Amino acid sequence: MLKQQLQFKLSQKLSPQQIQLMKLIQLPTQAFEQRLKQELEENPALEKGKEDKDFDADLSNDTEDINDNETINAEDINVDEYLSDDEIPDYRTQANNYSSDDDEKTIPYAAGTSFTQHLINQLNTYRLAEDERDIAEFLVGSVDESGYIRRSLSDIMDDLAFTQNVYTTEDKIGHVLKIVHQLDPAGVGARNLQECLSIQLHRKEKNPDTELAINIIDNAFDAFTKKHYKKLIQKFDITEAQLKNAITEVEHLNPKPGGAYSGNNRIVEHVVPDFAIKIVDGELELTLNGRNAPELHVSREYNNMLKGYKDSKDKSKSQKDAVLFIKQKLDAAKWFIEAIRQRQQTLFVTMSAIMHYQKDYFLTGDERQLKPMILKDVADEINMDVSTVSRVANSKYVDTPYGTKLIKEFFSEAMKNDQGEDVSTREIKKILETVVEEENKKKPLTDENLSSILKEKGYPIARRTVAKYREQLDIPVARLRKKI
Repeated sequence: MLKQQLQFKLSQKLSPQQIQLMKLIQLPTQAFEQRLKQELEENPALEKGKEDKDFDADLSNDTEDINDNETINAEDINVDEYLSDDEIPDYRTQANNYSSDDDEKTIPYAAGTSFTQHLINQLNTYRLAEDERDIAEFLVGSVDESGYIRRSLSDIMDDLAFTQNVYTTEDKIGHVLKIVHQLDPAGVGARNLQECLSIQLHRKEKNPDTELAINIIDNAFDAFTKKHYKKLIQKFDITEAQLKNAITEVEHLNPKPGGAYSGNNRIVEHVVPDFAIKIVDGELELTLNGRNAPELHVSREYNNMLKGYKDSKDKSKSQKDAVLFIKQKLDAAKWFIEAIRQRQQTLFVTMSAIMHYQKDYFLTGDERQLKPMILKDVADEINMDVSTVSRVANSKYVDTPYGTKLIKEFFSEAMKNDQGEDVSTREIKKILETVVEEENKKKPLTDENLSSILKEKGYPIARRTVAKYREQLDIPVARLRKKI
């Protein structure tokens, strides 16, 4: 039996413009500048820079005698909507919430040779057969950003055959790999950490300490990584002082040789603060980076073209087609200018609320003064959606008297201390970090010990919670923090 019924459903959908605005809000300063550049290139009706004041006056005078009722009937385009008669047009209005004398006018770029090219340039100094060079260049191309080749020789052999039409053997690849291991920085091309450290040690000037370090890394790497120092002393029949010297040699090595090269293949990112907070006469002062508030206006030529169409008596089809194109570009330009204004306002209002919420921290720089704060706290304060606050917090930086900070770092959950007061989990983590720094490294504190110490300080935290916070702080377990 078939049934038909009418069901009403209320749903909320974002318009394409709202989605684009959310994307603009999410962009940090440098990415926003790239987006702005793209829009200026794609829309000739949008121009950057200050507009001529005389043009505004002329535009106002020229539009006084235009008939408000004349339109293009086919498209219902009211041309007068695009010819402003305001003394100060909307697109000239800017939010006065950013630093007008912002010194950060240009984006710094890193120049230099890529990491891969740096390695290939070194290969050119070796006398290699044709097939060896093909293999060597393929191996260099397989080096990741940390400086490792994280693939087996058999996989590399198959790839050489399928992609380069080079048929070889694992032994031949292993032979060429040893050549790659001679390149700088030392350790590049290693297949794992043990091999990386071993390569670096073998290239160091030999002395008893390096010889012992080589022996440990090559023959007792597992015991070394697990810090089984007593086993190492017994195995190599050495004193504690000798072991300590060998460990010092290893600690001076680079576990990521690729990361040390400034011309790495990765895009070099420069953090440009989106906001700045200063303390002026004991009060906090917030400014929005001026690069987030560009001066934009609608093109004079496009306004003139629209006015020319308005004044013409005989309107041809080509003119009507042109005015449709002009309308589309002017709509996009006006929307983009308005979206940027809304972006400025949203960024400033959101950061202002965060700054006042965390006033004690921004005045002192003491992370223990950070209050528990979640996205909803700020969203309720400024009457905006939680997702909007999240977009601002996750990708923006603020320059403070205590360094440049990622805004999301000011958010944290609340926990109660032994007095029943809400305290920030950031405060607890800071205390945990301090306790670990001050511990006796010969007998590091276990999570159970740390839990007991925190309870003594007034923070009743369970052992498993301590373990979670320790992992979030990238602090190893007690066994791996041990030193001799």
